[in-house]
Amino acid sequence: MQDEILLTPWRNFPFEDSDPFASADEEKWDFVLVSDIHEVGSTKEIKRKKFLDELSKKGFAIKKIEDKKLFYGVRAPKHIFRKYQWLLRNPQDSRLQDSDAHHDIPVTTRIRIVNFILQNTVTPDLEKLHDLIKKNVFEAMFPLHEKEEVREFLKEKWARWRDIFCQQPIEKIRCYFGEKVALYFAWLGWYTYLLGFAALMGLVVFVAGITVFNSSQVSKEICEANNTIMCPLCDQKCPFWLLSDTCTYARVTHMIDNEGTVIFAMFMAIWATVFLELWKRQRATVVTNWDLYMWDEDEEELALELINNLQHEPRRYQHSYLRSTIVLILALVMIAVLIGIAHALVIYRVVVTAVFTQSDFEFLREQANTVAVMTGAVLHYLTIIIMTKVNRHVALYLCDLEKPRTFSQRENNFTIKFFIFQFFTNFSSLIYIAFFLGRINGHPGNYVRIAGKWRLEECHPSGCITDLFIQMAIIMMLKQTISNLVEFLVPWIGHKIRSRQKRPKKRNMVVGEEEEPEDPCKKQWLSNYQLSEVNVFSLFDEFLEMVIQYSFTTIFVAAFPLAPLLAFCNNLFEIRLDAIKMMRLRRRMVPRKANDIGIWLQVLEAIGILAVIGNGLVIAITSDFIPVQVYKYTYSPCMTKNSTAVDCLTGYINHSLSVFRIQDFEHHTKLAENQTDIIWDKITECRYRDYRNADDYSYTVQFWHVFAARLAFLILFEHVALCVKLIAAWYVPDVPQSVKNHVLDEKHSNLRKELSMMEYSTEV
Repeated sequence: MQDEILLTPWRNFPFEDSDPFASADEEKWDFVLVSDIHEVGSTKEIKRKKFLDELSKKGFAIKKIEDKKLFYGVRAPKHIFRKYQWLLRNPQDSRLQDSDAHHDIPVTTRIRIVNFILQNTVTPDLEKLHDLIKKNVFEAMFPLHEKEEVREFLKEKWARWRDIFCQQPIEKIRCYFGEKVALYFAWLGWYTYLLGFAALMGLVVFVAGITVFNSSQVSKEICEANNTIMCPLCDQKCPFWLLSDTCTYARVTHMIDNEGTVIFAMFMAIWATVFLELWKRQRATVVTNWDLYMWDEDEEELALELINNLQHEPRRYQHSYLRSTIVLILALVMIAVLIGIAHALVIYRVVVTAVFTQSDFEFLREQANTVAVMTGAVLHYLTIIIMTKVNRHVALYLCDLEKPRTFSQRENNFTIKFFIFQFFTNFSSLIYIAFFLGRINGHPGNYVRIAGKWRLEECHPSGCITDLFIQMAIIMMLKQTISNLVEFLVPWIGHKIRSRQKRPKKRNMVVGEEEEPEDPCKKQWLSNYQLSEVNVFSLFDEFLEMVIQYSFTTIFVAAFPLAPLLAFCNNLFEIRLDAIKMMRLRRRMVPRKANDIGIWLQVLEAIGILAVIGNGLVIAITSDFIPVQVYKYTYSPCMTKNSTAVDCLTGYINHSLSVFRIQDFEHHTKLAENQTDIIWDKITECRYRDYRNADDYSYTVQFWHVFAARLAFLILFEHVALCVKLIAAWYVPDVPQSVKNHVLDEKHSNLRKELSMMEYSTEV
């Protein structure tokens, strides 16, 4: 039989899937199918035999090993790979003209081709392999981890915690897992590398905020406001309180909310753009070295279809407005459900705050709002865990309704839907805290209430940004600790348990009896079977985890400058965690060919735009940056009295608080009568955070000044940030000149060869 012909030059791979430790080629198996031992003549046994017969007709070699399960090793005939090489050959590759040339096909390509054929082999009952797995005819299918030189290198130099700061061997990863996995790790490594700069900048901003912890004029005024009586935080038996009681909270708020926040938000908007542009360049360089820059995925899939079935007809492009409308409506319903869950979290915070303020424990009464925020964040994390599973099933169902033409199209559609659902799951509560908390709650005497009973939360007099900071800190830390521990420990513990359960007991030998030699394949197949299962979502889940993290790192980073630092530290461990899982704890992933990270790039670009909008809104609405600047340049002593001897923010707190007459409280409001620090029966008015007149509680002129300034800043910030993003995208070309020149030289060389061949044939 004629030997295989190499499809593309693998000049950069010194190991080239060679395996000096493996057995002879005849004992190498492309895939292993696992089945329970069914009764002879049973329906499942008949279906299994029909499927294996179809593989035999295609020339597959099949080996059966019986243990507690039935294992079927399958090996594809060489002519299948010759067809693949011929269909996707480079017409200018002279090696393909030599029928006697010998070039081994890469193992990753073999596995990919065999997997496609196995998945698309149809039995006489019109059933495919995934149908048989659903009916428990087969339990599992997987390619084998073999003792290849590349694998040993990756296990020793990549999948170890000690190599956490070492560069990744992307070429070797591609050689063992294929291009899709290699591009994931290349992207993750590049993202982590550039995240280091953002983490450093965020740390500088945070440390700078700490330096003004005790020096902020606004914080000083709050801490010294011993005579400023604030309105009660609830309706039933809540006391009046002194503004100075929240001194520490105010200092923490102004440690986060300062001028450095604006600079950092602008920096992160530019960083997100530069990161993506530099990744595009990095990706172009990498895939050019792999000879995949001009690779066509549709052509690849059509070639595999024809190899599997010469009579195959390609599925036509179709579009149904009815199906699209149904999918759109169902997606909007799902988004409404997710927003409803966010509303439920809001109600939880409101109710818990009301309950804690009436608690017998002094600590809970005084810290009711903070405790409600923290427990609400933990509850939000739990809803994320639960809804992730629900979102996956809904997104898959919607994809099935759309009936995508190819697997790649289905994957892209699923990615978009699942990410949108996950975005609302993760960020709905944060959006409420950032943009609605304390702004739709009304004012004393006319509060907005849930079910006419519980009034909505209020912001602290120093702002709401600390609530957003706490929420993001808790969610990110829980996601990056508990989630990663579960992600590693579950497959590790499962692997240990399965290994002990499957460990065979040695049989006592009789004197003179020779031990029966064990089939070398049996031990290998069993050890692979005992590893954790992988599926088409295994790599998708890793991508999704990182993209959600990228969203946290960029969209609300103005409220949490430590987000890039947490993400950077997490990713250092994430790279090795994923490597250990893939090399030691999971079955071998089916390699996939790719020349980019697919639809994820468009998702990342959309997040970059959302980051500009989100951070602009955080600074304009959530932060007190704009009200402070309006006061400083309009109403401060520096402007009204031309006084330079005092701080320009002197009097800001008094300016930002409105006066309420306690006689105007709603009739069902019951004030606390046991005031220890305040003589309650002498109180005639209290203060609350807002810009309202003391007589009719209408908005003051200052409110409209601040509102106009917020709107103007938002428009200016977003336009400037987007312009800077566009300039950065233009300034940094997507494709390096070296790659463009390489493609140009290849085209020129090919055309010259074509012309030379034409002239030669004419002369002959």
